[in-house]
Amino acid sequence: QVQLVESGGGSVQAGGSLRLSCTASNGRFRMGWFRQAPGKEREAVATIVAISGGTYYTDSVKGRFTISRDNAKGTVYLQMNSLKPEDTAMYYCAAGTFFDVADWTRGIDSWGQGTQVTVSS
Repeated sequence: QVQLVESGGGSVQAGGSLRLSCTASNGRFRMGWFRQAPGKEREAVATIVAISGGTYYTDSVKGRFTISRDNAKGTVYLQMNSLKPEDTAMYYCAAGTFFDVADWTRGIDSWGQGTQVTVSS
C-alpha cells in the first residue's frame, strides 16, 4: 500500500472546471479516480497506467475529463471541464499494481480519503 494525498475539490457552477490532484508516497502502476454520490454506489471515473500511459474513462465523462500523470512527482491529475450537477460526488484517488479493463476495482491496493466536488445548476 501507499499513502495517497488528494486536493483540488470544491464547489463550482455547471459548466465550470476543477482540477483534482493525487500524490502517492511511492509509485504505482495504475492510478485513477472513483466517485461516490450520496445514495449511490462508488463508480470508476478515470484511470491512467504507467509505461504505456494508457488512459481509460467511464462513458459519462469522456470528452469532458482528462487524466494525466507526472511520474517524477508521483502525481495524477484529473482535469474536469464542462461540469454537470450529476458530477457532484466524493472523488477518491485509487492506486494499484495492475489494471483490469473489465473490472476497474481489481488491482487497487490503496485509496485516498476523498475530496468533495459539488456542481450547482
